[in-house]
Amino acid sequence: MLKAAHEGHYAFPAINVTSTETANAALKGFADAGSDGIIQVSTGGGEFASGLHIKDMAIGAISIAEHVHQMAEHYNLYVALHTDHCQPKKVDTFIRPLIAATARRRAAGQGNLFQSHMYDGSELPLDENMKIAKELMKECVENEIILEVETGVVGGEEDGIDHSDHPAEKLYTTPEDMVGVYEALHPFGGTFMVAATFGNVHGIYKPGNVKLRPKILKEGQAAVTGKFGPEAALFLVFHGGSGSELSDIHETLDYGVVKMNVDTDTQYHFTQPVKEWMIANQDELTHKGDQMANKKKFDPRGYLKKAEESMAARVRTACQDLKSDGKTLFK
Repeated sequence: MLKAAHEGHYAFPAINVTSTETANAALKGFADAGSDGIIQVSTGGGEFASGLHIKDMAIGAISIAEHVHQMAEHYNLYVALHTDHCQPKKVDTFIRPLIAATARRRAAGQGNLFQSHMYDGSELPLDENMKIAKELMKECVENEIILEVETGVVGGEEDGIDHSDHPAEKLYTTPEDMVGVYEALHPFGGTFMVAATFGNVHGIYKPGNVKLRPKILKEGQAAVTGKFGPEAALFLVFHGGSGSELSDIHETLDYGVVKMNVDTDTQYHFTQPVKEWMIANQDELTHKGDQMANKKKFDPRGYLKKAEESMAARVRTACQDLKSDGKTLFK
């Protein structure tokens, strides 16, 4: 998938999910667009999916992954499972248990549980960041798992991770950083992705408020390929795409972006039909004296179907924006 996207100058939407409903919406959106895609679970999303009693990020992520494995059998497309933004202090309670789960499946003759994982060591100096990344890369290569790493910091706040107070210069990855990542991870022989930052910000903003500098990706790729040859071009990841101009998104595709995370916008589109349902039916949702509430109105299936449909439509738009629509590799 990554090679096809890189060569074809398109990217896959990577949709954050927190439940079976949002996972189903992502799958439907991909199918409606005729696109392969990526479904991903963050540490917070995994914890939520495990429920209020368990509150275990790895168990919740495994549950969602198993659901997607079952559902994907009924779709004529490819979907990759990925984890998102695991910081250093959570590696041993999130990424490593999930790698172990994949290892157990492989030992039993099954395919990987997750195809890739993201380690986000961007809060650390590059040498410390890459020290942990190299340990994880070795474990991933042993299990044919792709590793995503981040250098530079994505601004704003998402899923409880707040980078709004980082200095502006940290929002822009340097060519030296990208060369450093290649030098650290290439010797392991596996596949890796790099989330390089070029002013991108998590959260939701009005169009035009996010000042991106996509040329940073071009400069970084030039530094890598200039030193190691054209075959060393990196698979790049675009984080924090909300509020980005479509022209900026399309420009990044020419510089090697093959994956763009989509979370805030899909959350919004999932919630809006629920809000509208509650407003339209508020008089029938609550018992009032002798008047009983209307079961057809408070049954969660009524509004969750509309939420799934709305989120799926936003996923389809993401596929169109990233030019992956109609390009599924599934035969």
